[in-house]
Amino acid sequence: MAGTLGKRGKAGAGAALLGLVLLLSACVPGPPEPSPRPSPGTTSPGPAPSGPPSPTAAPSPGETVHFTAQGDIGISSGARKVLDVVAGLQPQFNLALGDFAYKAGFEQEFCDMVTGRLGGEFPYQLLTGNHESDGRDGDIGKYVQCLPNRMPGLQGEYGTQWRMDVPEQNPVVRFILVSPGIDFADGQPLDYSRDSERWRWTVDAIDDAKSRNIAWTVVGMHTPCLSVGNYDCQAGQEFTNMLIEKKVDLVLSGHDHVYQRTHQLATGANCRELVPASFTAGCLADTGSSMTQGSGTVFATVGVGGVGLYNVKTDDPEMRYFASTSGKNQDPALGTLDVTATPEELAARFVPADGYTFTDTFTLRRG
Repeated sequence: MAGTLGKRGKAGAGAALLGLVLLLSACVPGPPEPSPRPSPGTTSPGPAPSGPPSPTAAPSPGETVHFTAQGDIGISSGARKVLDVVAGLQPQFNLALGDFAYKAGFEQEFCDMVTGRLGGEFPYQLLTGNHESDGRDGDIGKYVQCLPNRMPGLQGEYGTQWRMDVPEQNPVVRFILVSPGIDFADGQPLDYSRDSERWRWTVDAIDDAKSRNIAWTVVGMHTPCLSVGNYDCQAGQEFTNMLIEKKVDLVLSGHDHVYQRTHQLATGANCRELVPASFTAGCLADTGSSMTQGSGTVFATVGVGGVGLYNVKTDDPEMRYFASTSGKNQDPALGTLDVTATPEELAARFVPADGYTFTDTFTLRRG
């Protein structure tokens, strides 16, 4: 029995020694595990971004869409003041409605001014104006290189004719940006005449938005048609009436260096068509600041992004179409239009730059 007990004792001691070895080996650190690789389409975590959200923070389905819009910007202190307003509002993106540096060879300086105030990844979405469309005072091709599209799902020719839905999935707003009424290479305008390819592209984009039940349709173009500033109907009478007939909710433009916002306008039994340089009371669908979607179209020119202002011509026959105006001789202000949209409401306000006081507000609500 003593021998049996001795063997068991040796076996027990051996087992204890083996356990001690295993325990010690477990305490020795092994090689470090590699850091997890990001999934495709994502980036490694970094410092929290400053300023407005980057395109990766585009609005999610059901969220409020928040954007700013202005044109006729320049590279002066006025332009920087307006960019500071945009930075303070922190929109999800900005629509730049044409006429940027006003000088050939200053494209990069303009882009640096924008990114210096809004951040290198902020979606500062471009539409050409007449000062960069034909290359004489700048080149839209160079602008789109240094301020490229940063919004998902954009279709078309960025900088000239494009569309996007925001948010990309279950969108609240369709944006349609077009370029009627300005010259391009060799002094030739793009063809937006009735039933042309670009006319049909615009009509199809509007109709598609309505067929998909997107709540709001916003069209942007550099040139307005109705104006109490310096210019006549450069966007084209037929094209403008088509936008009204299609019940586009909001049409944004620049070009005239004033702020001007129409009442809600409509065509029908009391207004066969809108005729520039005249006034027809039957074209006024709603003259209040709170309007119902589907009753007509609101046109807003925001040509006050930083350059010198034009006078408002108060004796212009079209003046009675306008609910609010601002220019060199009347409540002068540089600034931006600030717009928020939900599935039920589109609300806009003019926000002046530092040193100015003029403002304007209007709202469209779904009936």
